[in-house]
Amino acid sequence: MESIAVKISDISKVYKLYDKPSLRLKEALNPFHKSYHNEHFALDHVSLDIHEGECVGIIGTNGSGKSTLLKIVTGVLTPTTGNVQVNGKISALLELGAGFNMEYTGMENIYLNGTMLGYNKQEIEAKVQDILDFAEIGDFIYQPVKTYSSGMFARLAFAVAINVDPDILIVDEALSVGDIFFQSKCYRKFNEFKEKGKTIIFVSHDLSSIIKYCDRCLLLNKGKEIAVGSSQSVVDIFKKIQVNQFDDEKEEPIVIKKQENTDWKSAMVSNPNYLDYGNGKARIVDYAVLDKNGDLSPSVHKDEMFKIVFKIQFNEDIDHPIFAFTIKDLKGTEVTGTNTMLEESNLKKGKKGECVTVSFEQKMIAQGGQYLISLGCTGYENDDFVVYHRLYDICNLEVISDNNKIGFFDIHSKVTYE
Repeated sequence: MESIAVKISDISKVYKLYDKPSLRLKEALNPFHKSYHNEHFALDHVSLDIHEGECVGIIGTNGSGKSTLLKIVTGVLTPTTGNVQVNGKISALLELGAGFNMEYTGMENIYLNGTMLGYNKQEIEAKVQDILDFAEIGDFIYQPVKTYSSGMFARLAFAVAINVDPDILIVDEALSVGDIFFQSKCYRKFNEFKEKGKTIIFVSHDLSSIIKYCDRCLLLNKGKEIAVGSSQSVVDIFKKIQVNQFDDEKEEPIVIKKQENTDWKSAMVSNPNYLDYGNGKARIVDYAVLDKNGDLSPSVHKDEMFKIVFKIQFNEDIDHPIFAFTIKDLKGTEVTGTNTMLEESNLKKGKKGECVTVSFEQKMIAQGGQYLISLGCTGYENDDFVVYHRLYDICNLEVISDNNKIGFFDIHSKVTYE
């Protein structure tokens, strides 16, 4: 029988919310114990057994209770009800640099953190070289950490956490700051930890990493435990939550096909800072990404078919309108895109008062990661190029992959030996 590293038993965390500060005092002094607050369940009866040697992922939307749960596990917070049993020494990266003194040098912070974890000076000294080799920040180790870049800070914080030989490592989004080489090194260390029988609890919005590295996954939503199981199956449920296609009052997720949804964009992860312009003769009024099953989804798997669809309302007659989309990475580089003119599939005429839906279907060959979609409706009037409506960086698209290669695309190389 596998030994349990962390046992989370029926944990709830309730916060009292007051409409104004004076009500807190009024409640405390009320002789009849009248309540003046509303209760907010950051966690609502969550249970989970994590076994030794497992890498367990925790996912959920912002505010679902992920960080609250980790803080309870590490003893930073006390649960309102329930209890946590931890068997072993924990090293946690809940926030980058948590436990670091910004005025101290990197070296001083190594000793500070080691002391906080219960090591004596000799034990820390035995680990210093491994920490320095992993962090790779050179002579900056003797400078105050307040002078570090975010990348250097991430390297040192992770190097300290992962090289103090904990039994249980907890990581909460700490890898998003480092570059791809640093992240690769960290994930190799993850695998080394697992091979040594260590336990990892990993919170991330990077669903590709969750699928690739986690043996199991816990999904939280609004403080409640929604699902525990294989990472792929739990991620599939999470994708439905992301587009409001999951009814947490029912046992089974509710799948809404595209033809049943009259307002696609409300289910997408839209960008509040998108750029919107054009002369208004036509307007893009709705948009969506559909996965291989035709379901609304802000994320698609690499090497699977998907569609980008959007609706255009014509306010005037337009001859041969051109519809287009582009996909950019988070640095603004256009990764790919096309339009109906390049595809030789133009609409002959957009008639005033009509609403037309255009659909681009293709195979996703981009690497796993986060991207932004831009949409456009343009054309030519008397040989002059005209923009009727453009929505730049209107929504997010996540590509899920458990096997990323180098660069933007996977060219599916085949290796042979003779």
